[in-house]
Amino acid sequence: MSRLSPALLLLIACLGPAVFAQDIAGKIEGKSYVSPTGQFRVQIPVLPELGGDITDTPNVVTFQDDFNVYVSIAAFQQDATQRWENSTRGAKDYLVYFFSNFVLADFKQNFEGVQIESAKFVPGTMEGSLLTYLLVPGGTMFPERVSPLGGDAVPVAKRGNLLFVRNSFVYVISIELAERVIEGKAYGKSTEEQDEILRKRLLDMVDRITFTAPAAARK
Repeated sequence: MSRLSPALLLLIACLGPAVFAQDIAGKIEGKSYVSPTGQFRVQIPVLPELGGDITDTPNVVTFQDDFNVYVSIAAFQQDATQRWENSTRGAKDYLVYFFSNFVLADFKQNFEGVQIESAKFVPGTMEGSLLTYLLVPGGTMFPERVSPLGGDAVPVAKRGNLLFVRNSFVYVISIELAERVIEGKAYGKSTEEQDEILRKRLLDMVDRITFTAPAAARK
């Protein structure tokens, strides 16, 4: 996920155990972050030696480093109304509804001019997931690294988002394609190539997550 050279990763591995600040709502166990609800744990995708940082709330955890990693994982428990919407709408329509009314609405509240570049339902991923790509003017999480050759007065960040439901929680994984703003005009990837990079990174994050079975199923 950090996309570093094997030599650099080997050097970092020799530095000793990774140590992150512990002032978080969840907890760190070895190389994993455990959510405050205990509903999931995830292999941490950043390294403190490279400026990696973890911040969280009861519902959202964010991982970011000084290079090009910005990942957030949100887990929202469905109340009775949301469970009803899910059961009556079906997976595709429910995820579109949730994305439009909550995720996209939050982006628009924080960043003017947000646009949906594309979106598609992926039935074979997580028993049905929604994959969306957003263009977010002024929304980069790496403002100090914006290329002076970018050409835009306000750099347009690109976010890939993957939404799915697991154990009555709606998960929203969001990743910024940091290279797009860091390299500016020198970043020559096509829209299709950018989408594929984000898609692979999102699926990589899903593979890092272990979901906790509901209490009833553990008895």
